[in-house]
Amino acid sequence: MQRIAVITSGGDAPGMNAAIRAAVRTGLSRGWQVFGVKNGYAGLIAGAISPLGAREVGGIIQRGGTMLGSSRCREFETGEGQEKALAQLEQRGIYGLVVIGGNGSQTGADALSRRGFPVVGVASTIDNDLSGTDVTIGVTTAIDIALEAIDRLKVTGASHQRAFLVEVMGRKCGYLALMAGLAGGADAIVIPEQEADPESVAANLRAAYANGKAHAIVVVAEGAQNNAEGMAHYFQQHHERLGFDLRVTKLGHVQRGGAPGSYDRLLGTLLGAAATEQLADGVDGVLVGMVKGEVAATPFAEVVGRKKQLDLRLLDLAHVLAK
Repeated sequence: MQRIAVITSGGDAPGMNAAIRAAVRTGLSRGWQVFGVKNGYAGLIAGAISPLGAREVGGIIQRGGTMLGSSRCREFETGEGQEKALAQLEQRGIYGLVVIGGNGSQTGADALSRRGFPVVGVASTIDNDLSGTDVTIGVTTAIDIALEAIDRLKVTGASHQRAFLVEVMGRKCGYLALMAGLAGGADAIVIPEQEADPESVAANLRAAYANGKAHAIVVVAEGAQNNAEGMAHYFQQHHERLGFDLRVTKLGHVQRGGAPGSYDRLLGTLLGAAATEQLADGVDGVLVGMVKGEVAATPFAEVVGRKKQLDLRLLDLAHVLAK
């Protein structure tokens, strides 16, 4: 009987549970035994591996986060740590692994694959910075959470004629900030891929005021050089000359903790099931993602260590629409 395991690693993302559920039940439908690894690669090294049945993954599709838990594990980055992980799998007769996570997780998946172990990755991160997929599990829910915050700040901003700065997650990728800002009608968007200095942001906000807007919204990616703290400090220092300051709201991990929306539940389901099917077809060493509206498998060699490019034409569009 085939035995496979499922693991979630790195930052949690809404929709991970849908992927776990689909991967497990797809395996069970083939008569396989499926195991869950607790707490990411750290749990794999420690042997925190237990069987999962249909009921163990019941009632989780609507829950945020990951029922398996996650962690970041420095030891797994070493050859010794990887050998320990493989020994735990082989000791239990497990000869296939589904890894649900982002860049760091798939780098680990690739490391195991290069050692000859069958691994299939599932693209899951709210940053949407993973190559080999157009969209990752969790990002659409994270955008919706950021958008709700922007909409609420607009209401209080209009009441008091204030400018607000909203910092969103995304590490060194500006996708979340760009999409949330574009959908939220932001007056300025600051992302790592195309930095904006405080003076240009101030010019945009003054233009918004001159056009009769009762509020102003700036969306900043956490990985931008001029992030929320730096931008707010600059506006405070030059308050008299600029004529206004910025009220800062950092969303932080609030964006990760929401229940997955419909798209992330569907995406997690499709990709989780596809990962198990890849192993069933004898295909491994690939990342399962969504490419041009279809589920696709991309070799780890084309994914790991590559930076996904952001469509900066959308940033130009956001500037055009912020009038």
